[in-house]
Amino acid sequence: MFGGDTLYELRCSLQLAETEREGGFAPHVSPFTAVNDLGHLLGRAGFNTLTVDTDEIQVNYPGMFELMEDLQGMGESNCAWNRKALLHRDTMLAAAAVYREMYRNEDGSVPATYQIYYMIGWKYHDSQARPAERGSATVSFGELGKINSLTSPGKKSQ
Repeated sequence: MFGGDTLYELRCSLQLAETEREGGFAPHVSPFTAVNDLGHLLGRAGFNTLTVDTDEIQVNYPGMFELMEDLQGMGESNCAWNRKALLHRDTMLAAAAVYREMYRNEDGSVPATYQIYYMIGWKYHDSQARPAERGSATVSFGELGKINSLTSPGKKSQ
């Protein structure tokens, strides 16, 4: 799923342009979640042994309008019920200019950053082995460095 820093370039450009042109701004991109919220949600759903990983992917577009066309094609338009229904043309043109001016690459394209979260959690079943109790280890990780000296020099390890 998309993370909280997804499309920050687009969101910032829209906010700056709308504030300048209309005296305030409304969200025009669906809200995204924070990584710690995912862990809490998985825990509340009864999962344990949670892992959440994050990745950032940057995609370059010729301009802001091409990015917005891709978002519309992905079905990623704003899904909020109380969203502002209309964004004026001059505000959109100002946002495109802000986007280009603040974030333009050397080749003239503009970047769009997607933060992607991957998550996994387990629910134990009676048929599964349980993890050992914390502190029940019989070997220290510090001793792993000495593993070569523990094997006899005449024996080849496989």
